[in-house]
Amino acid sequence: MTDKRIFERFVGSLRNPTGAGNPITNRNFVSISACVFLLFGLANSLDGISNSFAQTVAVSGGSKTEPAFDEKEAFAHLENVCAFGRRFSTSRGMTQQQDYLRQHFASLGVEVFMQPFVARNPRDGRQAELANMIVRFHPHRSKRLLICCHYDTRPYPDLDRHNPHGVFIGANDGGSGVAVLCELGRQLAPVIEATESDEAAMAPREMRTVEVRTVGGASNWNSKTDDGKYGVDFAFFDGEEFVYVARRDPMFLGSTYFSKEYVRTGRTPEPKVSFNQRAQRGPVRAADSRYVFAILIDMVGDKNLQIFYEGNSLIYAPRLTKSIWDVAARMKAKAFVPKQKHKLRDDHLPLNQIARIPTCDIIDFDFPSPRRKHAYWHTEADIVKNCSAESLGTVGSVLLQWLTEMQQLAKNQPSP
Repeated sequence: MTDKRIFERFVGSLRNPTGAGNPITNRNFVSISACVFLLFGLANSLDGISNSFAQTVAVSGGSKTEPAFDEKEAFAHLENVCAFGRRFSTSRGMTQQQDYLRQHFASLGVEVFMQPFVARNPRDGRQAELANMIVRFHPHRSKRLLICCHYDTRPYPDLDRHNPHGVFIGANDGGSGVAVLCELGRQLAPVIEATESDEAAMAPREMRTVEVRTVGGASNWNSKTDDGKYGVDFAFFDGEEFVYVARRDPMFLGSTYFSKEYVRTGRTPEPKVSFNQRAQRGPVRAADSRYVFAILIDMVGDKNLQIFYEGNSLIYAPRLTKSIWDVAARMKAKAFVPKQKHKLRDDHLPLNQIARIPTCDIIDFDFPSPRRKHAYWHTEADIVKNCSAESLGTVGSVLLQWLTEMQQLAKNQPSP
């Protein structure tokens, strides 16, 4: 079988969602019995892909392809967004955070836009204006990868035994994903200097190249505009935790809206207004862009980081999930434990069940530790000092390496 066929089968195997699922109303920990997954057919192909990943990185020139994720930069972003205080949907802190993120990503030269939607405010029943934020790298590429998190926080620390109506900062549950994507974006983002010659401008668009200056010095895979490689989108979901009464108020509002719009339009989100005019000078957007697969990150700042396989990720995107943990194993990132522990309801369920995008949830649900379990979760103890720069660095480095290897795979596929 040719390398191209193996690659096509691998990508096809990742697009393997099953079942429509029940309506999503809350995220909660669900105890489950052990499940046995039959791995056959494309399992050998996936092993071959993993081996080719390692070989590609080994021979491609040393540090240029090694992750350069800066954990200190990520932690600084965590401190900055948490300095805005509570960032629940519709709050002043959320508005300040949105302004901060717009400025950060616009400064990197990439496209930033909002995906507004309306939802019922569970506190008073009135209509509330919420908005997902989308950050787009290489908008002209039709095959795309989605990396996402939620950026809202719980209105109150409702599980705090001493002060359930106190102030909830959500450094880990809300802030950690934002911090990782801010630094990951710095590593991926090109500042496109369009210097095409007249001759190049006359060539078919798929054959054109542009001169690219990278920010952060780690984005060597950004150098061409051909559609043979993936574009990347970040999505920051609003309304994941717009909950005043648990089990009454619906969750995952932003990811559900995102997923329904993806199905309705048949393509990735389009901006009505972009906050970065510089990004408009790059190549035009692909007219038929679709997501090949997605990764959700949530609660990844725990000092005692242990990220197990998440149960629903193994159901809807087993090979995608395994490929991420394979990268982590080669990087000796021991925080990624290749065993299943929790089965969770999270933003990945709308993506899997509604949008049918194979999506993996990277989450450490034992905050601060398996022994104490949920001692900090949805309490006033979810603050910056209980988070770790090293943990942010671990997750960010694995994501950066996984993205780099996927780009190399697509780039190196031979013509038929």
